[in-house]
Amino acid sequence: MSEKIKVVICSGTACYVMGASDILLLEEELPAALRDRVEIEGATCLGFCKDPKSGKAPFVSIGGEVMAGATLPKVMARIRELANA
Repeated sequence: MSEKIKVVICSGTACYVMGASDILLLEEELPAALRDRVEIEGATCLGFCKDPKSGKAPFVSIGGEVMAGATLPKVMARIRELANA
């Protein structure tokens, strides 16, 4: 089995208000086939909102790549891409 895909969801105030609250439901939304392949954790702050060049909140790190303006569908799509790679 390949290495787990690590997903870190920022739950700092800006990210939470901008939609991270929905992304925190990721575990419930994952298809059964992917549940063993994904490790999900929350972070109080990933620190990307401090730099305007990073993009807009919410921020999610997926397999070490930072996604700005993350939504649950975008995160799910990226997990599927990485799982099938």
